[in-house]
Amino acid sequence: MFQAFLIKYGEIGVKGKNRYVFEDALVARMKQVLYPVEGTFRITKEQGRIYVEAEGVFDYEETIAALQRVFGIVGICPVVLREDQGFEALSKDVMDYMHRMYEGVKKTFKVHTRRANKNYPLTSPEVNEELGGRILKEFPDLSVDVHKPDIMLHIELRSHHINIYSEVIPGPGGMPLGTNGRSMLLLSGGIDSPVAGYMVAKRGVYVDAVYFHAPPYTSERAKQKVVDLAGKVARYTGPIRLHVINFTDIQMYIYENAPHEELTIIMRRYMMRIAEAIAKETECLGLITGESIGQVASQTMSSLIATNEVCELPVYRPLIGFDKEEIVEVAKKIDTYETSIQPFEDCCTIFVAKHPVTKPNVNIIRKHERHMVEKLEELMKTALETDELIIVSQ
Repeated sequence: MFQAFLIKYGEIGVKGKNRYVFEDALVARMKQVLYPVEGTFRITKEQGRIYVEAEGVFDYEETIAALQRVFGIVGICPVVLREDQGFEALSKDVMDYMHRMYEGVKKTFKVHTRRANKNYPLTSPEVNEELGGRILKEFPDLSVDVHKPDIMLHIELRSHHINIYSEVIPGPGGMPLGTNGRSMLLLSGGIDSPVAGYMVAKRGVYVDAVYFHAPPYTSERAKQKVVDLAGKVARYTGPIRLHVINFTDIQMYIYENAPHEELTIIMRRYMMRIAEAIAKETECLGLITGESIGQVASQTMSSLIATNEVCELPVYRPLIGFDKEEIVEVAKKIDTYETSIQPFEDCCTIFVAKHPVTKPNVNIIRKHERHMVEKLEELMKTALETDELIIVSQ
């Protein structure tokens, strides 16, 4: 029945003179996600509206699923597009639409007309009243409810055509990718970091990622798990440049030379240093982590101060006030949860202290790092030079 979709956006609509920039970014991302979908699609912009029109046979469900991964879209409306051939032709099209969608259904409805074409001979209330009366006569199982109808039938009288639709399929919202720069995600195999990457990307940020691999203590299966997670996030963010850093020598040196209770914090500080070095090299504007206050010892307020202290770039923590159940809910929505709970250890869980410090003093941490700096700088240089880059696509 449907060969077209009306795309509704949210925040873009208040961008004033720059709105076209955001619309163009939205259209570009829509073309990207629709490219592998069966069918040929044409995307057009017209007076604050974006339309996706399918030419010939296409996969309806796959098209909807693809558009639901495009940040910036708040609603996807399967729409009937018709040329304006007068009210009687409109009435016939509306009756045909209602027969196809709601034949024999006992529901309430309301007609809502938007008269963008001010030259249309009838006013919006007149169209509502006339079409509503005809629908009542044609469909005895339907009744009118102007306050909370089951069916909101939208009629848009535009300059060049008429839109008829009643279904609004929710999109992810947010801002179109690429409208807010690029950031570097510290991606582990856990539940939190993929969700953090998704949430920052939802604000229009391209995401790159860095994963700290520690062979032989972490296996190739653990690495593949992270690649798989990056692939699931990339369905929303577009291709992710995943940097795999061999962290074994750095981790072992810290393990052998640092106070045991400070292992996690000092390792974390060197992860942040390495991630920032890659971020600066690749023109990222910040780091992204999946930290949530108090979730583990390295995520207390004092611990976050200690890790932040080594960074010049801002660190974005979109999950900072979330509890675990809220994070899991998003992970399930974006289909990363089942992959994240696969039992392959990452480098953060291998060398964990038995009694990690929860209130680290930055001055003391610096003092304990001082005698290790020269060697760790050398090991960092080697780790960065042997960075394995994997391009992960959706």
